[in-house]
Amino acid sequence: MNIEEKIAHLQASAMTEARAQGNAIVWQHKKALENIYEQHIDESRRQAEIRIKAEQTNIRHQLNMSASKAQLDMKQELGKTQKRLKKELFREVETLLQDYMKTEDYKRLLVGYIEKAAGFADGAAMTIYINPTDEDKKAYLEEHTGVAVTVSKEDFIGGIRTVVHERNILIDHAFKGAIEREYQKFVFKGGRGIG
Repeated sequence: MNIEEKIAHLQASAMTEARAQGNAIVWQHKKALENIYEQHIDESRRQAEIRIKAEQTNIRHQLNMSASKAQLDMKQELGKTQKRLKKELFREVETLLQDYMKTEDYKRLLVGYIEKAAGFADGAAMTIYINPTDEDKKAYLEEHTGVAVTVSKEDFIGGIRTVVHERNILIDHAFKGAIEREYQKFVFKGGRGIG
């Protein structure tokens, strides 16, 4: 082999070796880039999952807040409506009571209250008060019970109040206190979700 052939052969061998080394470097670089790319994809997925979870949590939180606010608004509206209806109901009760107080049944009720109070007092000194609106019934009540009654200066809507002086006892059959107690205790019940 002559020099030129040797140079050509050496040159071909060097080129083959250089290509092999170049290909190896390119392959290593490609593997390194692919590895970096895979790591980048994994990191991007993790960050996306974290963002998605954070957004889901945020949305759930906003939904819960909205639901709580809507529920509170509904409760407040329900409370206002119940309060309004309660006042209307008790106005109607007072109207019905006023109508009842014009009946013979009411007079008999007062007679019964007076007789029970007299029985309880058992001869002890007592004062029986009737409401100022019942002043027209004073003579009827005294005639049917044989007990003196006093017209109160205080309006207690109807019924009677009895003071047994010796025992310092008040027997209260006044409608005003009964209506006020019922008003305080009254709550709407029934229906699904109505407490």
